[in-house]
Amino acid sequence: MSTILQLDPQNVWKHFYSLTQIPRPSGHMDKITAFLLHFGKELGLESFVDEVGNVIIRKPATPGMENRKGVILQSHMDMVPQKNNDTIHDFTKDPIETYIDGEWVKAKGTTLGADNGLGVAAIMAVLEDKNLKHGPLEALITKDEETGMYGAFGLKPGTLEGEILLNLDSEDEGELYIGCAGGIDITATLEYKEEETIAGFVARKITLKGLRGGHSGLEINQGHGNANKLLARVLHDLLIEFDSQLADFEGGNMRNAIPREAHATMVFNPEDMDGLEDYIKEYEAQLNAEYASIESNITLKIEEVSVPASVVPTAIQDNMINVLMACQNGVMRMIPTVPDTVETSSNLAIVIIEGGKAEIRILARSSCDTMKDFLADSLSACFAMAGMKVELSGGYSGWQPNVDSPILHAMKLSYQQQFGVEPAVKVIHAGLECGIIGANCPGLDMISFGPTLRSPHSPDERALIPTVTKFYDFLVATLEQTPVKK
Repeated sequence: MSTILQLDPQNVWKHFYSLTQIPRPSGHMDKITAFLLHFGKELGLESFVDEVGNVIIRKPATPGMENRKGVILQSHMDMVPQKNNDTIHDFTKDPIETYIDGEWVKAKGTTLGADNGLGVAAIMAVLEDKNLKHGPLEALITKDEETGMYGAFGLKPGTLEGEILLNLDSEDEGELYIGCAGGIDITATLEYKEEETIAGFVARKITLKGLRGGHSGLEINQGHGNANKLLARVLHDLLIEFDSQLADFEGGNMRNAIPREAHATMVFNPEDMDGLEDYIKEYEAQLNAEYASIESNITLKIEEVSVPASVVPTAIQDNMINVLMACQNGVMRMIPTVPDTVETSSNLAIVIIEGGKAEIRILARSSCDTMKDFLADSLSACFAMAGMKVELSGGYSGWQPNVDSPILHAMKLSYQQQFGVEPAVKVIHAGLECGIIGANCPGLDMISFGPTLRSPHSPDERALIPTVTKFYDFLVATLEQTPVKK
């Protein structure tokens, strides 16, 4: 039994606990899909899986509420699989181990899955509770949001019956989101012929880790170190200072997660290694000094490894390191009319250079479509100068705000009545599914909100316990006060 089962509201935390016991990393949706489908059917509710794998469950209005607008409660079933390097965990088989640390729920060395498990758990609690007052309800639990929003993209027009969509996938309680950034995946590749390693050279593995990482939308403006960027910088200087050559490079594993760790193998002329270990130690101290107020323990480790049979040709090596140094990463521009909100950014998410192939994957985001296109073109130009082939894919537009939304006005009033303060109304620099669902199902009145989470997409992910109660109470009150159909 997990201590989170004793937390309030218990009807939400018990369902979240159940979700932690079911492996659900993106791309492995079979078990969680079957679980949710069984859950709906056991309640006697209309439950089905659409043709792309989204789970839809319908609950009729409670007596006297049949004249209210239909509400769609929407969350995604998958979670980001990230773990600390020293944590043994198979996300396709093992449950998430949770624990309570003060006012926070955390996981032991892995992502918690509160993104978006707490949203799903809240939906399950609403569906199960026979005492709530609400109009017609639909639960839409989408698949594979974290890797490409495939469930949202595949949703067919006419599938949903509701007029209002409440997306339960935001990470700051007390804030209502009415718009979000769009995004596009950028993949640059290059094939090359490896060279034989120079006879007599020795090999060293260089590992950079200890970074905070985090969500590439929500936390991109916090200045977290990017492991791929920082390691490229280290390698750039090593290649200048020492007689050496690159054999391989690997960092990051999710487009929407700021990379926390990266490593590379280099070969060195043994006659030109004096001071190498001291150089690495000094570099580690330098990085920690630069990021002192942001990162807590950046480590740069060098260790002896077996000499690889081949290395990256010098010209290719230089091009790859240069392009990693040069490409845009982080915030590019804030929204001119809302200076404290990020408009356009990119995340140098994944770098793999080995076996005769180099691949770089980036997620670019912007709430302005023209700036998103400009950023994609800028990155494409940068990679093209290194001789790389560039592919753009998975593009989606942002969700444009509607300040005259009827459900927004109703929810602002409800929040004020419950908690004595007005909620903040914001646009989020993250890729919510609202924009895609809204494009597939025009006319929906949409709001996104949720409990307070920190560092989703990293093993530091945590949920603030008191906000879960406020989030759920607000959800219940919102359902009771849904506008009447015209």
